[in-house]
Amino acid sequence: MRPMLATAGDVHAGVPEGPEWVHEVKWDGIRALTEVRAGRVRMTSRNENDVTAAWPDVADHPPLGGRDLLVDGEVIVLAADGRPDFRVLQERMHVRKAASVARLAERLPATYMAFDLLRLDGDDLTRRPLSERRALLLEVLEGSAWPVPPTYDDGELLRHATREQGLEGIVSKRLDSRYRPGERSRHWLKRAHRYRGSYVVGGWRPQEGTRDRLAALLVGEVTEDGLSYRGRVGSGISGRTSAQLAEAVAGLVRADSPFGDDVPRVDATGTTWVEPVLVVDVDTHGTGHARLRQPSYRGLRTDLSVDDLEPGVQR
Repeated sequence: MRPMLATAGDVHAGVPEGPEWVHEVKWDGIRALTEVRAGRVRMTSRNENDVTAAWPDVADHPPLGGRDLLVDGEVIVLAADGRPDFRVLQERMHVRKAASVARLAERLPATYMAFDLLRLDGDDLTRRPLSERRALLLEVLEGSAWPVPPTYDDGELLRHATREQGLEGIVSKRLDSRYRPGERSRHWLKRAHRYRGSYVVGGWRPQEGTRDRLAALLVGEVTEDGLSYRGRVGSGISGRTSAQLAEAVAGLVRADSPFGDDVPRVDATGTTWVEPVLVVDVDTHGTGHARLRQPSYRGLRTDLSVDDLEPGVQR
């Protein structure tokens, strides 16, 4: 079975209101349907791949009581500041060797945020309304290692609160919604936050198969410890934008990385390093993470210098 998906809400429209709607935090993780039979757990991804071995810290702690369950939820890993961070999660996503998985599970423990119940003791619940499924979910997972995140009546207030806290966004759901596996429904509406910040260019990468066509920037954030690497930005760079940026970085080449921390090899390979003097604006999902999430280039800030950027403060 594939999970039911939410439809992106209109950014120009308000969050739906009324007693027929509830609102949840949109977690910065990966979806997983989790089946429990006779105390054994099997986790599958959105594409129906078995991912149980990747998350022993979830699979090894099923709910007590021996009940037959099929749960929908999100696997998250918390960063040092206590917020979900997809970049931290990525350190674990593709590791399959048991010994390596065990070490990562100890260092970067995962949490399974359970938000829907699709089967209970052999009964298919997908045709029941969300209000009933959620009530049963709270009952069967009470006291378990799989938390059930709260829902909220005031979606607009939650939207503002999650934005202030640097969380990914919110999901609004109709209480009468049935669960439609594999479908993207307007009975579930998601709103992801986009943030705009100013970052320092420390390098650039060419388009594959070329040496001089600029395709991506490597950017960093001014911190108390110097220039900290925040990621590679390729979205939003093409055509005229690429030519303008190529002209801007010309003459700024240097031999080594200007970032104070290590740049992952996958990003550093093929990069031309530049003096950290250019400032660009970038849109991204979420804030406060070690790496930018789904960054998109928005423009060169000729009105700002690196000295204008205060550590930890985004323009």
